[in-house]
Amino acid sequence: MLKPIWCIAAAILAMVYAVSLPAKADEATDQAELAKKTLNPVADLISLPIQFNYDHKIGPTDDGKKYVVNIQPVIPFSIAPEWNLISRTILPLADQEDILPNGKADASGIGDITQSFFFSPKKPTAQGWIWGAGPVILLPTASDSDLGGGKWGLGPTAVALKQTHGFTYGILANHIWSVAGDSDRSDISATYLQPFFAYTTKTFTSFTINTESTYDWEDDQWSVPINLMVSQVLKIGSQPISLQAGPRYWAESSDSSPEGWGFRFTFTLLFPK
Repeated sequence: MLKPIWCIAAAILAMVYAVSLPAKADEATDQAELAKKTLNPVADLISLPIQFNYDHKIGPTDDGKKYVVNIQPVIPFSIAPEWNLISRTILPLADQEDILPNGKADASGIGDITQSFFFSPKKPTAQGWIWGAGPVILLPTASDSDLGGGKWGLGPTAVALKQTHGFTYGILANHIWSVAGDSDRSDISATYLQPFFAYTTKTFTSFTINTESTYDWEDDQWSVPINLMVSQVLKIGSQPISLQAGPRYWAESSDSSPEGWGFRFTFTLLFPK
């Protein structure tokens, strides 16, 4: 796994390079539209985000640290003249160390996959709201028992947002219940809430604040990381991409969640139609 310092350095260099590039008028229009779509979870845009996360102070002794690379393909399908079906997948690749005392629970490999499907109207409502709803599925794909819950999960998911005058704001939410799997593992009942607020400048730079809060109904515990992100849309040759980087702070942690500050860097390939 890459160490955080290299990701931080790469993110800073990429941001500096991105904002220094001039854009032609037609390219500017395209990039402005892409910048909006990257902030819309149900946009009609194929994308492949590769997201690196680093967190520490994990476990009962606060000695644990974790590196997670989330591969998150987003694929929209036109299923009717007025409707899209948006597939959003999260495949985590994790490396964790010293989560438990005496060096136990060190593990590397694939985590559990989360698969969401959103049925979303192609056009916003009369009031300008964009929305989507559908099922979310948890797949017990973890290659190590310490990297997953060992349960199949199912539940509803929904998103609603509005984009106006450079601002994007809204919320994405889901709830997952375990429905099958290893009977020796704990049941899952978790609510995920992601309110977000972003502003995009005329140079296609977006400043975002969000939380990715999870409430564990089995243990009655919150995990609340607050993310402060800066993202930039640019092109490498003819390939549009988005780069995002920033810190996160764990405002509330469960027994198994990190504490203090972490970091995120995301590289996204964009495939506009």
